[in-house]
Amino acid sequence: MDTIDRKILDCLQEDATMPLADIAERVGLSATPCWRRIQKMEEGGIIRRRVALLDATKLNAGVTVFLSIKTSQHNREWLEAFAKAVVEMPEVAEFYRMSGEVDYLLRVVVSDIAAYDAFYKRLIEKVPLSEVSSSFAMEQIKYTTALPLSYAHLTDVPAREAGDK
Repeated sequence: MDTIDRKILDCLQEDATMPLADIAERVGLSATPCWRRIQKMEEGGIIRRRVALLDATKLNAGVTVFLSIKTSQHNREWLEAFAKAVVEMPEVAEFYRMSGEVDYLLRVVVSDIAAYDAFYKRLIEKVPLSEVSSSFAMEQIKYTTALPLSYAHLTDVPAREAGDK
């Protein structure tokens, strides 16, 4: 990865539908080498997929709930059952195993409190949970799917690889 790859990723994180010609112009390449770089990053797993970001409020899913879960179950069978149950629930947007006081953290999106209650009842039917704490987001102050690219390791390749124009 070099600085041109970072610039390409910046463009794609801003708008994955940006025309290739526009990306190439912004990073100082012609279309073909730019496309080759994008393909290489897709093949290497740096670009996992391209998606559309939807407006949750306009889709009646504007309530965000963060679930903190503590459990006394720390075995593979329980984790597999829990993970399977959670992954199958479309309301769960994010799911993490944590260090510290909380064992698992979920970000759940629903339409309202009643929808959350129905979600919660379905969840506790599937797996035994010890302690669950729900926190409702009052206001979204920042939301992004863009990753900071300053941490990406740069290689010592010339700014322009052979064939880049």
